[in-house]
Amino acid sequence: MTGASGFIAGHCIIRLLNEGYKVRGSLRSMNQAEDVRTALSAYADVKDLSFVELDLSSDEGWETAAKGCTFVQHVASPFPNTAPDNEDDLIVPAREGALRALRAAAKAKVKRVVMTSSIAAIGYGRDHPKDYIYSEDDWSNLEGDLTAYAKSKTVAEQAAWEFMQTDAAGKMELSVINPGAVLGPLTSADYSTSGDMVKKLLDGSVPACPAIGFSCIDVRDVADAHFEAMIRKVAAGRRYCLVGDYAWMIDVACELRSAGYAAPVRKLPNFMVHILGIFDPTVRLIKAGLGKKSIFSNQRLIEELDITPRSIKEMSVSMAESMVKFGVISPKML
Repeated sequence: MTGASGFIAGHCIIRLLNEGYKVRGSLRSMNQAEDVRTALSAYADVKDLSFVELDLSSDEGWETAAKGCTFVQHVASPFPNTAPDNEDDLIVPAREGALRALRAAAKAKVKRVVMTSSIAAIGYGRDHPKDYIYSEDDWSNLEGDLTAYAKSKTVAEQAAWEFMQTDAAGKMELSVINPGAVLGPLTSADYSTSGDMVKKLLDGSVPACPAIGFSCIDVRDVADAHFEAMIRKVAAGRRYCLVGDYAWMIDVACELRSAGYAAPVRKLPNFMVHILGIFDPTVRLIKAGLGKKSIFSNQRLIEELDITPRSIKEMSVSMAESMVKFGVISPKML
């Protein structure tokens, strides 16, 4: 399991441990090991959890880390809160990290790799009609108007599938998980970049909701999808769009408000978003998506992996409750 300290990876580890698997997780620094072990021990018996130190940008340690593994879940990938000065700061480590994981897994005779990609590698940079439904057959257009993050996910996933066509891949199989915005309960004070939306709605840092929407998925469904894609025969060589209901930011705010949180439920005019973007680099990231809605099919997720996504209410409120629990926020209540 790469990126073991991450939001998604933590839930993937919990699922694996509770299914009886021994898990070897990678960390950027072994100084993180005890904190991760402590956090996950509240949800699973961690006696079969061990750690290794790996870097997406370095060859050191990858082959040793993969030895003896039956499966690899490659979850690690950079996901910033702000746009990088140079897009290659995201693209290169994402691509090279994926190839390092695959090369090491193939040499270790791993049966299957499950790689975490994103719907950012599926439905961006295209000018389709509003009623177009994106599926696993679609790819984002690298020549289109893509963020550095979307480019990094697209390039990394394409590189992974290209590797699988080479002799070096051997008999190893690949499945790819493409989540939307990942919400749901935290296992520690660390949270995903997607979760910053919930935090901002609760801590008073946004006075109203911009016209930004997301195809959302609960982190527990993401972990379940990684597990099912790992063990199901049908998942070999397949991609999976992981999305539940589409939600505008104001929809999430309304669910939080119905749970007693004083989340703002006014709409923020688009011109105000552009003004705020002058001062806030995080806001600048969302400007391109104002008022735009893209729809993704989750038919393959439901039919092949037998996963029915949780509701926007469940994933939003559970994230809020865990943010309070771990001291991320001290929200105002109604």
